[in-house]
Amino acid sequence: MIPGEIEFDGPDIVINEGKPVTVLNVKNVGDRPIQVGSHYHFAEVNHCLEFSSEDNEPLERSAARGLRLHIAAGTAKRFECNKDYDIELVPLAGDRVVPGLRGETAGPLNCDAEAVNDGTESGAER
Repeated sequence: MIPGEIEFDGPDIVINEGKPVTVLNVKNVGDRPIQVGSHYHFAEVNHCLEFSSEDNEPLERSAARGLRLHIAAGTAKRFECNKDYDIELVPLAGDRVVPGLRGETAGPLNCDAEAVNDGTESGAER
């Protein structure tokens, strides 16, 4: 046993049960590691993370609209420089309203993405 380690006696804990999972390939093309928290809107992550499909076809950031990392709440994923990662994403839950963050997709996620970006809809009006 490792000092501080906790061993659970019981069934495995399942997270995000029943939510659809989207798989993307992500590469950090920057010169520093990037860390993303569990509930950060993945479409707005650092622009040094480039997205591609499982077939290595480049993807737009809109492929991650409304999604977050499929990891336990309160944890984060670190993306090292010049490395590829296959990641799993699940839909954001709750009211599905993204706060300011980087300001690229701020507002409700259940409306038209282009309407939010051109300012005809806002997060305050639902």
